[in-house]
Amino acid sequence: MSDVGAILTAARRPSLLRSILDHSASGGVVLMLSAALALTVANSPAAPTYFAALQADIGPLSVLHWINDALMALFFLLVGLDIKREVLDGRLRTWPDRILPGLAALGGMAAPALVYLAVNRHSPDTLRGWAIPAATDIAFALGVLALLGSRVPVALKVFLTALAIIDDLGAVLIIALFYTADLSLAALGGAAVVLGALVGLNRFGITRLLPYLLLGGVLWVLVLNSGIHATLAGVLLAMTIPLKASPGRPEDVTSPLHRLEHGLAPWSSFVVLPLFGFANAGVSLSGFKAEMLFAPVTLSVALGLFVGKQVGVFGLTSAAIKLGLAQRPAHTSWWQLYGLSLLCGVGFTMSLFIGLLAFAERPELEAETKIGVLVGSLTCMALGALVLWFSGAPRKASTGRSVAR
Repeated sequence: MSDVGAILTAARRPSLLRSILDHSASGGVVLMLSAALALTVANSPAAPTYFAALQADIGPLSVLHWINDALMALFFLLVGLDIKREVLDGRLRTWPDRILPGLAALGGMAAPALVYLAVNRHSPDTLRGWAIPAATDIAFALGVLALLGSRVPVALKVFLTALAIIDDLGAVLIIALFYTADLSLAALGGAAVVLGALVGLNRFGITRLLPYLLLGGVLWVLVLNSGIHATLAGVLLAMTIPLKASPGRPEDVTSPLHRLEHGLAPWSSFVVLPLFGFANAGVSLSGFKAEMLFAPVTLSVALGLFVGKQVGVFGLTSAAIKLGLAQRPAHTSWWQLYGLSLLCGVGFTMSLFIGLLAFAERPELEAETKIGVLVGSLTCMALGALVLWFSGAPRKASTGRSVAR
C-alpha cells in the first residue's frame, strides 16, 4: 500500500478513545445481560448443572478458575495497556489532566472502604473485604451512558473513562499488596527473570508482538504459582509493551501497544467480561430472607457502593472545582456530575473479583458479597441513570430542533 493509501486508511479508522468507549459501552450492555442470565440460571432447574460445570476440572484448573485466573488476565492486560497509554501519551499525560479524575478516584476508593470498615468494625472475620466496594466497573457504567445517548456530554464520558483508569490502577495495587497468598520464592524469581527479558525486548526496540505474548504466557504460569494473583501478570506484561507514538499523536495505530489494545478490546468486552459475569454473578436465592440484606458483608458492600461512592467521588470533585484546583468537565452541570458519581457505584466486575479473593475460603461470605454487589450496583445504576436522564433532557431551540443543555 502506498503512503497516501496508508494515510487515508488511518484517517478512516475511528479514534482509539472512540473505539475503546464504543467497545466498553456496548460490552457493558452484554455484561448486564450475562449477569441477568447467570441469576436466572442459578435460580432455575438448571442450577445444579450450572454450578457443577463451573467446578469441573479442565487440566490443572476448574472452569471457574480458568475464567477468573486466565481469561481475566487478558482483561488486566487491557487495563494495563490503558493505564500506560493514558499516562504516557494520553489524557492523563500531565498533572493538570490527572487532578480531577485522580481526586475523584481517590475519594471513590477511600470513602466506600471507610463505610465498609465502619459497618464491620465489630466483625474481625469480615474486615478482609474492605476493598470490595472500592472499585468502579467501567464497562457497566459506560453501558449505561451509551443507553442515555446524547443526554450525556462527551466530556463526561471521557472524565468517567479517566477516573476508571486511575481507579483500576488503585485496584491493581490493592490486589497486589493486600490479597497475596503465601509466596513461592522460586516462582517469583522465575517471574522476575521473564519480566527482565520482556523489559530487554522493549529496550532493544523489538516491536513484534509475538515475542512479548509468548513470554507473557510463561510469566502468567510463574505468577500463578508464585502466590500473587495470576491476573497481575497481565498488568506486568502491559508495562513492557512498547508505546512508540509520535509527540501529539497518541492515536498512532502503528505502535505495538495500540495494535494490541485494539485487538484485545472487543475480546475483553464481548467474551472475557461476559463470561466472568456469567460465571460469578450466579447466586442462588433459594431460602433468601429479607434479613440477609442486613448481614455485615451484604450491608457494608451495598452501602459502600451506594453511599461511599457518591460521597467520595462527588465530594472531592466538587471541592477541587470550587477551590480552583480543576475545572468542571466541559458542557456539564452539577447535577450531571452528581449523576456520574452515583454511576461510579456500579462496581460489578472488579468488586466481585476482589470479593472472590477476600473470601476464597468462605463460600457463605462470597454469597453475601454477590448480593451486596448486585444490590448496590443496581441501585446506583438505576438512580444514576435517572439523574443523568433528567439533568440532560433535551430542550427545544428557537428553530424547533432539540439541543442538549
